[in-house]
Amino acid sequence: MMSNVYFFTGFPGYIATQLIKDLVKRENVHYIYLLTLPQLKKQAEEQMTSIANAANFPNKHWKVIEGDITKANLHLKNEVINLLKNTVTHVFHLAAIYDLAVEKNIAYTVNVTGTKNVNQFVKNLERLKRYIYFSTAYVAGKREGKILETELDMGQDFKNYYEETKFKAEVEVQKIINQVPTTIFRPGVVFCHSVTGETMKFDGLYFMLNFFDRMKHLPMIPYLGRGDVEGNFVPIDYIVSATMFLSHEEIGVGKTYHLTDPKPYKMREIYKMMLKEYTGKTPIGTLPISLTKAFLSIPLIRKWLRVEKEALDYFMINTQYDCSIVQEDLKHSGIQCPDLKDVIKNMIDYYRIHKEDPTKQIKIR
Repeated sequence: MMSNVYFFTGFPGYIATQLIKDLVKRENVHYIYLLTLPQLKKQAEEQMTSIANAANFPNKHWKVIEGDITKANLHLKNEVINLLKNTVTHVFHLAAIYDLAVEKNIAYTVNVTGTKNVNQFVKNLERLKRYIYFSTAYVAGKREGKILETELDMGQDFKNYYEETKFKAEVEVQKIINQVPTTIFRPGVVFCHSVTGETMKFDGLYFMLNFFDRMKHLPMIPYLGRGDVEGNFVPIDYIVSATMFLSHEEIGVGKTYHLTDPKPYKMREIYKMMLKEYTGKTPIGTLPISLTKAFLSIPLIRKWLRVEKEALDYFMINTQYDCSIVQEDLKHSGIQCPDLKDVIKNMIDYYRIHKEDPTKQIKIR
C-alpha cells in the first residue's frame, strides 16, 4: 500500500491540531505539509515538533510551509507547487475565520475567496485521493425544523457573517465535488475531549461557564430564555475519529456529513446540568433572551462576563440537525458520539484549572 502525503490548512487551529495528533500515530503516513501564515510559522513549528516528539513521528516527515489561502496559488513558490502537485494525496482544508462577531469583508476574504483558491489548488493535484473540507452545521443559518445533510441552499438567511460566508464557501466546494473526490464535514459546536476535558479555547459552551463563574456568588441564577431548542455540541474526539475514518474509506467520497449530536439535549437541560455541576445550584426563574442581549450590548458588561453577545442567537433557533447519513456510514466502525451528560464533569474540571489562562479565553470586543 502506498503511503499518503497530507496537506493541511488551518494549523495550528484546534481541529487541525487534534486531527494531526491522531494522524501521526497511523502507519500509512509518509509526509505532512502544514500551510501556515508567516506570522504563525514559529508557533506552528513548535507545536508540530511537540506533537511529533510525543508520537515518535520523524521530524524529516513533516514541514511547515508559509502561504496564504487568500492569495492566488496560496502564495506558494512555483517549485513548492510542483512538489505538492506530484505528491499530495489528501488535502484537509480547515483554515477559516470562526469568530461569530467577525466583520463581513474579513470573513468573505478568508472563508470564501480562500476556499476558492484551495479548490483551484486541489484540482491540480495529480495524486489526490481525497479533498476534505470543513464546513459547519450552521450553514443552515436561520432555518428551523429538520436540516438534512443533503441540503444546502434553501434560500435561508443568516445570523452573522461567519455563517453566511461558510455557506458561500461550501457552495464553492459543492461545485467541484464531481471533479475531485471530496468529503464535506459540517460539525456542530466543537468542545473538549470527552475523557480528558482538554480544549484549546473557551468559546461556545464555555461562554455559559464564564457566565456562571461571574454569577456564582449570587443567591440564585436564572435560566436564559426558555431554552426549548436543541443544543448542538460535539466532543473533539468524536470529530477526529469520524473524520479520520470517513476521510480514508471509499464510502465517504462525494458525501456531506453532519458531525452533530445524534441524541441532543435541549438548551435548558444543558444549562441546568452545567450550572449544577459548576456551582451546585439549580436555576431559578428566567431572564428573557431579549433582556440578556440588551445587557450584553454594553461592552463593559460583556467583557466582564466574558460572553459574546452573538452566542445568544444559538439559544433561539429551533433546529434539528439530522445526521442519518453519517450514523449509517459509521455503523460498523465502532465510532459513536459520547453522551453530553457524561462529558460535562470532565469539561468543567478542566475549565476550573484553566479559566484564568488568557490564551484560552476569547477576546471579547
